[in-house]
Amino acid sequence: MELAQRIDLFSALGRRIVSMSSSEMTQLCARVYNENNWFTAENISLAFQGIARFLQKESLSEWVSHYNFKNVKPKKVGVVMTGNIPLVGFHDILSIVISGHILAVKTSSSDDVLIRWIINELSELEPGIKTKIGFADRLNDVDAIIATGSNNSARYFEYYFSKIPHIIRKNRSSCAVLTGCESDDQLNALGNDIFSYYGLGCRNVSKIFTPQGYELPNLLNHFESFKGVIDHHKYNNNYDYNKSIYLVNKEPHLDTGFLLVRQTTEIVSPISVLFYEHYDSQQALGQMLELQKDNIQCVVGNGSICNVDFGQTQCPGLDEYADGVDTVKFLTELDN
Repeated sequence: MELAQRIDLFSALGRRIVSMSSSEMTQLCARVYNENNWFTAENISLAFQGIARFLQKESLSEWVSHYNFKNVKPKKVGVVMTGNIPLVGFHDILSIVISGHILAVKTSSSDDVLIRWIINELSELEPGIKTKIGFADRLNDVDAIIATGSNNSARYFEYYFSKIPHIIRKNRSSCAVLTGCESDDQLNALGNDIFSYYGLGCRNVSKIFTPQGYELPNLLNHFESFKGVIDHHKYNNNYDYNKSIYLVNKEPHLDTGFLLVRQTTEIVSPISVLFYEHYDSQQALGQMLELQKDNIQCVVGNGSICNVDFGQTQCPGLDEYADGVDTVKFLTELDN
């Protein structure tokens, strides 16, 4: 397949996702939820919306125009996927296939149904793609690897795949920087950054930085519209557990009834918990965030030290690569 044909294939996939009937979506969501109770119909729909948004011919064409695919010699590229949020590994699938390589997927047991659905749809749209995409339990015969996992598994990946070109991604989280000058709309939008996918994604805000004297209760009032998260049994279990720990250990915290808020210098919060920390100056905060850059995916806010607008963490563009590593550049330079 030529590059233009690959672009057409993925734009057709975007149209296929948008045109799914309500009954088809309901059946698919039921299968996915049975596999992973975190993946509710709402979250699956959110993931599909994000994918369909950039699977448009114009967007895909603009994206690939920044790369040279002429000298790409097809290699077998393996992907070890994670399953923290629905279809989190889709961008790797897209990048590998659009680059003209052969894809070998090792799915996560937490997100197997959706990934197989996507690849099946690609095969239905273009039967010839079946020779370019496959699944594998072991990835010991690949020419390159893209692997995502915990910090512990990343150390294993670094060792196991040390002799071939690789991208190894570790745990990351996101934070927000508030100044006290945010509008009500911006603070409401911050709720999406915190609560989308129940906070399970690396792009979810798990910590906020506020200036000295910031009235935190006023901020929390803006999150009331998200209180329905507590009705999910897994989220509720996390909330009850973390609340019990804080109470037993007599750790100061705020409790909204669906979110626990605790002051700490830590970056990554547990599910159902939002960390916060006061800062003295944005310059000093910027220096601290620079030291933590390998642990942070997004910094939400208005200032120069921020890279994502409020409410936009779960809406990355095609060229916003995980961990800041340009996947397509890596794939087009495998022979170099």
